[in-house]
Amino acid sequence: MVVTVDGPAGVGKSTVARLLAERLGLRHVDTGAMYRELTAAALELGVDPGDGAALAALVGVAPAAGTDIRSERVSAAVSIVSAHPAVRDRMRLRQRELAVDAVLEGRDTGTRVCPEADVKVYLTASPAVRAARRARDLGLPVDEVERSLARRDRLDRVQLRPAADAVVIDTSQLGVESVVDRVLSLVKGVR
Repeated sequence: MVVTVDGPAGVGKSTVARLLAERLGLRHVDTGAMYRELTAAALELGVDPGDGAALAALVGVAPAAGTDIRSERVSAAVSIVSAHPAVRDRMRLRQRELAVDAVLEGRDTGTRVCPEADVKVYLTASPAVRAARRARDLGLPVDEVERSLARRDRLDRVQLRPAADAVVIDTSQLGVESVVDRVLSLVKGVR
């Protein structure tokens, strides 16, 4: 069983994917965290975020223990790092290796990483709701987060699209449990 949960930042992907994995007894694979780890390692080693070949060679290298992969410095560079085709190709291979009895979350897990997944979900929410959620999580002003999300969406636009056979769920007015229940019902339909 492979379930993919895609969508932009602030829609609840991580929480939903983690809960789904727990309830289904599957592995949770956070593909975004994998790109963040690569970005953190590159920044620590002084690798230029614009050097796709050097970055691809670092895939699998972990950042130093205790490194905050959700820091503003990493967040500012992760979209640049993940945009390189060589990086995405190498990372996709690693992610596919992990995609056995798993819930994968990211931006293109249903379209590029696991197009054959049993269940594909694409979560969305209004920009205002996304910014408010992220601001609350990060303890930052909403307007600052809104600008950051808009910039990231522009950089990630190639990956930010639902698979043709994905179920799109707008989480703007839904709680986490409601979203998880909807996805669990989809899973039950294919089991």
